[in-house]
Amino acid sequence: MKRLLSAISFLLLTAQSMAQEKRYDITTYGAMGDSKTVATKSIQAAVDACNAEGGGKVIIPAGVFIIGTVHLKSNVHLYLQSGAVLRGSSNLDDYEIFIPDQPFTPVHKGMLFTEDAENITISGEGQVDGNGDVFFDLNSAKKIGVEGTKFTRQKEGFRKVESGIGDGPVVPKDRPYQMFVFSNCKRVTIKDIFVTKAPFWCMHFADCDAVNVTGIRLWNSMLAPNADGIDITSCTNVTISNCDIRAGDDAIAITGYDHHFEIPGYKKLRHISENILVTNCNLQSYSSGIRIGFLDQNTVRNIQVSNCNITNSSRGIGIFLRDEGSLENISFSNMYIETKLHTGDWWGNGEPIHISAVRGKEKVTLGKIKNINFRDIICKGETGLLVYGSAESIIEDVRFDNITFDLTDSKLNAVGGGNIDLRGAMREQEQLFARDIPGLLVQYVKNFLISDFKLVWSQTRMPYFTHGIEANNFTNLEIRNFTGTASPVNKTASRVSVVDGSGFVTDNKLGMVISRVK
Repeated sequence: MKRLLSAISFLLLTAQSMAQEKRYDITTYGAMGDSKTVATKSIQAAVDACNAEGGGKVIIPAGVFIIGTVHLKSNVHLYLQSGAVLRGSSNLDDYEIFIPDQPFTPVHKGMLFTEDAENITISGEGQVDGNGDVFFDLNSAKKIGVEGTKFTRQKEGFRKVESGIGDGPVVPKDRPYQMFVFSNCKRVTIKDIFVTKAPFWCMHFADCDAVNVTGIRLWNSMLAPNADGIDITSCTNVTISNCDIRAGDDAIAITGYDHHFEIPGYKKLRHISENILVTNCNLQSYSSGIRIGFLDQNTVRNIQVSNCNITNSSRGIGIFLRDEGSLENISFSNMYIETKLHTGDWWGNGEPIHISAVRGKEKVTLGKIKNINFRDIICKGETGLLVYGSAESIIEDVRFDNITFDLTDSKLNAVGGGNIDLRGAMREQEQLFARDIPGLLVQYVKNFLISDFKLVWSQTRMPYFTHGIEANNFTNLEIRNFTGTASPVNKTASRVSVVDGSGFVTDNKLGMVISRVK
């Protein structure tokens, strides 16, 4: 009897192993890796067969396979062998058309579009190439119009480039949209692959549950606008770990959209987005290294970011509230952030940490930014840290603990410095405007603790740099163990300037100006 049971167990395990290992080589279905023949239909046939027979591995062997839009399905593991390249077609007609709501015009989907599926994996030693360069004019830079710069310090000279394209961004042509879309999917894993040259957002997860992205290298062009790295929109239970992401636009964006302009992949689902982890990543972006929030319909909460480096970026960490969705319970720890000014139409002006809550949409009740913690952060940047609430959306319960900030000189100060960038704000005068820059600006906040903050001014030249810390319109502000001074080139500035608030506590009033504080 025991022998019979052992034999049955062995057969069951063997059958299970064989089922798991069932393979579908795309060349069996007619795909040719000659970098010329469009293999969309062949790869789709392999995916369909794999799904219909209960799942398995769809094998992409060595070679360059050209595709338009392919739909992955449940229980499919897309495996790219060493030397395999999935490359996006240069012909827009090879991509499916998506018709958005009015008033937007039709756009094209990208390479891998998956919806309402579960248990999907993409892995391997190969690469996915979006072929992005063919969808941009690489010799022209996208500039901010005169209307967009009229409130800046430099007016029409804002971020002016004397010759060439500077830091871009290059001008887009008609292009396919997100390279990867997973919409309303469960249990999605992306691991180990190399991804490059997205013509638009690269990897987009919308309304997904149980997402794991690990060990990938995602290198987009640093000059490509809208070429985000990973976009997490209205998802739950997400882990991004051990990744190297380099993107012209946001390296990682975490938002609560249920729709977003003309972009495909949304289903207008209203629900909480929560439980998101980002750890052990190297990030670069000419916009934000990590962006959380923007025009969010859904609340986003419970985000932890740790052990990450953000370098070569216009912004390090950006938290933006412009709509009804709130942003809550967010922590950052053990990070190095290095930011600088860039030319061209990039969002951000060199601030390592940016938190803002201003109206971006009419006829909604604005959400809240609440319970935000920064701990053990080393920053180097070319403009000050910013925590910018508004009377209708006060930022609540923020803690800065053990922050070191080296505010450095910039070669672009004359053409770009001395401004605050709140684009996405509804009111024109709040979008991009001139302002004196303290080391840390705090306004319209409630319950803010600054503890063990060290500020260093390096090679400061510009007179618009002012106070070490400036705070106004606050309730319950506490500053403990602040090491720093006013800008060394501004003799009228203060170590700390505190105006128009109540409940101020500090352990050292030396060099402080305190006015209208209850």
